[in-house]
Amino acid sequence: MTASGDRRYKALFIPAWYPSAENPTAGGFVREHAQAVSLYDDVTVLYVQTVPPLRGSDRFSWREQMDDGIPTVRLRVPHIKALSYTLAVLAAYHRLALRGYRPDVIHAHEYIAGLPAVLIGRLHRIPVVVTEHFTGFVRRTLGGVRLQEARIAFRWADAVMPVSRSLQRAIEDYGIKARFEVVPNAVDTDLFRPGDRDGKGGSSKRLLFVGLLDPSHKKGVPHLLQALAILRERRDDWQLDIVGDGPARTEYQRAAAELGIGEKVTFQGLKSKPGVAQYMRQADVFVLPSLWENLPCVLIEAMASGLPIVSTLTGGIPEMIDGETGILVPPGDAAELAAALERMMGSLDEYDSGLIVEKARQYSHQSVGGRIHSVYKEHVRR
Repeated sequence: MTASGDRRYKALFIPAWYPSAENPTAGGFVREHAQAVSLYDDVTVLYVQTVPPLRGSDRFSWREQMDDGIPTVRLRVPHIKALSYTLAVLAAYHRLALRGYRPDVIHAHEYIAGLPAVLIGRLHRIPVVVTEHFTGFVRRTLGGVRLQEARIAFRWADAVMPVSRSLQRAIEDYGIKARFEVVPNAVDTDLFRPGDRDGKGGSSKRLLFVGLLDPSHKKGVPHLLQALAILRERRDDWQLDIVGDGPARTEYQRAAAELGIGEKVTFQGLKSKPGVAQYMRQADVFVLPSLWENLPCVLIEAMASGLPIVSTLTGGIPEMIDGETGILVPPGDAAELAAALERMMGSLDEYDSGLIVEKARQYSHQSVGGRIHSVYKEHVRR
């Protein structure tokens, strides 16, 4: 039973993305949901992971393990098209069913996994809910087969849970109808917590960026570096830590040097969640100049750490950040970003760390897990 006395449901998570040895940061937001839901329900994760073509006996790989206390089944298959992926998920579920496993509810993450999930639900009379995170709806990049997959998955699902109101509107703009209920991303607010404020506020301010260093530049790092070059002409009392890694790291290091701020920017590399939390406890300001987003977990982590935020007016970010928690600027505008950083650095005392932390509580595992449990309770057949 849950803490509230409700029945604990057996929930099968079927994600399109999930952290793996090859890509430990992929789908981290799904793992956070799994951890949140596990406070109220018994979660099992079934992840069909597409990988480059394998050879011989390694062509297919089935592995069962405990991942942070959650039973996790990983089926590795060669990179395949949509239909083959759907068949692989169906076959993986069938293997679990043959062993007597039957969930009370199937919880898919992203429409790609939603299609096989709703087929399983129809075949076995199991309710299906879909959490959607994909920025492609906001960026209007869906078309053809993928759009039809989304239409079927959302129409057949018992509930569709976009992580932001912005994302729901973007899905509806495609003419897709569903039973929507916005449920946000979640973070561990016990891990991410404020540091010792007495150790901050020195002569030099510590700025922090955490994110993937991706050649698409979707996190806006080139604009951040340009903004810092502008900022340095006005004040020099800052240092930026960039936590994260990716194919564009060398390009960004070169750009920082060419802009004359190489010694002001430190590339710290990829860090574990506890490592990221430690950097946040040491920072004064968090900055995320993304070109597009939905509801980034890293901003919730920064809020839970009590950090004021400089970010951009895109996706669900304006639903998270207000005048009491930070400053938002248009994406891709280095001059506005520089001005916002300068303004924030000059008014840090006006931001109430305790208030920022309080606003992050709505994204805690306890809060979000309870909301998802309520959705399950509405749709599980008694």
